[in-house]
Amino acid sequence: MTEPESTGFLYPFIESEETDATSLLDDLSASARGKAAESARLQRASLDEYGAALTAAGTEMADRFRRGGRLYTFGNGGSSTDAATLASLFSRPARGRPVAAWSLAADNAVVTALGNDVGFELIFKRQIIAHARSQDIAIALSTSGNSEDLMTAITEAKQRGLLTVGFSGHDGGRMADAEDLDYCFTVRSQSIHRIQESHAMLGYRLWSVAQEHMARPRNGAHST
Repeated sequence: MTEPESTGFLYPFIESEETDATSLLDDLSASARGKAAESARLQRASLDEYGAALTAAGTEMADRFRRGGRLYTFGNGGSSTDAATLASLFSRPARGRPVAAWSLAADNAVVTALGNDVGFELIFKRQIIAHARSQDIAIALSTSGNSEDLMTAITEAKQRGLLTVGFSGHDGGRMADAEDLDYCFTVRSQSIHRIQESHAMLGYRLWSVAQEHMARPRNGAHST
């Protein structure tokens, strides 16, 4: 009989059998500070690496929004909630101009129907086929960069003329080499938590650039 696999890498304080409350609190505090510092480091590194590309992508997104383009975001698991948050940021911002944006993972009825009837790998592709137009934008979020349902949707989106953006982690996975992605932003970490934290920052940066660009007068327009 094999021993149960340790979960210490996920829950380091459960198996330590720490009985000293002060020591435990010190360890928890040190762990939180270390994670916060690593998250901040990764976010700075990602901005340093992708600053110019984020500006270019955000500017192109703004141009498409001005032409009536819509944003579709999608991901699996925790990345699906990140996709929903990103869509909400664009569609219902606390300030700035709202634009049309949807998370393709948000409608449970649609996702489960497609998964059951045609296959899980097609849950996002079929929605792109149904709704997307050539001036739209697709953003796929994955900590591994290898999710088949995301890759098939990206390919479909590119074929239909959408601007395609990928957020990945680790070494980028399949997203890093995908010719169907116009932009790929890889957070170079092995920690899913830190990757998703940086994805949130990258998404906010895209929104900020797009908002700034949309606020400017169009070429040939005159401000009063």
